[in-house]
Amino acid sequence: MSEHAGPTAEQIQRAKMAVYAAFIASGFAFANWAARIPQVRDKLHLDPGELGLVLLAAAIGSIIALPLAGMVVTRFGAARAVAVMSLILSVGLALTAIGYEIGIGAVVIGLFLFGFGNGTWDVAMNVEGGAVEQHLQRSIMPRFHGGWSIGTFAGALVGSLMNAVHVSVTPHLLGVAVVIAIGVPLAVRGFVPARHHAEAQPEKSTRHPLKAWTEPRTLLVGLFVLCMAFTEGTGNDWLAVAMVDGYHAKAAVGSFTFAVFVGAMTLGRWFGPAFIDKYGRVVMLRACALLALIGLAIVVFSGVLAVAIVGALLWGLGASLGFPLGMSAAGDDPRHAAARVSVVASIGYTAFLGGPPLIGFLGDHFGVLDSLTAVVALLAVAALIADACRPLRQDDTRETAELATES
Repeated sequence: MSEHAGPTAEQIQRAKMAVYAAFIASGFAFANWAARIPQVRDKLHLDPGELGLVLLAAAIGSIIALPLAGMVVTRFGAARAVAVMSLILSVGLALTAIGYEIGIGAVVIGLFLFGFGNGTWDVAMNVEGGAVEQHLQRSIMPRFHGGWSIGTFAGALVGSLMNAVHVSVTPHLLGVAVVIAIGVPLAVRGFVPARHHAEAQPEKSTRHPLKAWTEPRTLLVGLFVLCMAFTEGTGNDWLAVAMVDGYHAKAAVGSFTFAVFVGAMTLGRWFGPAFIDKYGRVVMLRACALLALIGLAIVVFSGVLAVAIVGALLWGLGASLGFPLGMSAAGDDPRHAAARVSVVASIGYTAFLGGPPLIGFLGDHFGVLDSLTAVVALLAVAALIADACRPLRQDDTRETAELATES
């Protein structure tokens, strides 16, 4: 009996904490780098266009990694994938730190490796998070994503402290790279043992992971995640600017409004699982899309700064659950979780890449505040297709696998 038993309660709890650690570390690494971008720009004498091209290196790395991540995780497992990719990310961060002193070429290569490592790491930790969620038999994925937000907050604080005490970019980022390279491979040892993943997949498929790109449900979940990622990313990138330009608020008020938005997202991800378990995934996703739409409308049309800040809070709450629950939906069937999470992440992350320039283009013509209304159309699409994220029943997993095989 013990040979074929699933993971023990202790192993599941250990895996849960390990997944939290992976999400927090990912956010921590990103935020430490982001906090030093202005210094890198000044040291290398980059104008805005040149800086954009340098930052594009990380995006290209992620774009290449995400579609391949399903094959990597399927072949090597989530724990090994996160461990190896955290080392690649650390090498990239170290090269970026050295490039700050020796030149732009090393920075570009470093950021490419940073983005590549982060892309596969992201898919792998979401796959493991989905496995833990299924073992617990309750919703927890939004809290894992909340852990990423906590990591970014901690990383931003460290970055601010390094700036305040005049620590150079090179030793700061080298130190972060060492922490990630040592800490993450140790942490992921707590992931659910590979043998239990195998036992959870008695009908494990041998089909190629890229077959997931032919599944209608997976593509719809990806589209849903794209819509909600665009909603989240627009708030992250443009809300503070919209407050300053549209409401003539001081820069500090714009930053405060952004903090309200991020804080609301973090709270939504932490407390949302209780409501998901009570009301169901689809009901909560539609409610979130509606709440985000209401908050966005208040921000754009209220005309009163204090009311707009309340709108930012509602917008943040509404944006909080879309991305993590899309990842949960992609991982419903353990046999194909890695491939499907890779597809959904690949589609969803295009919003983070394409969203900022689209809003910027519209902002040049209509003003930043009014350009935020572009999000409304995507929220409407998200509400309409939220049913694609409905949890799969056991017979559904067989049916989707058969359809994919036939295609």
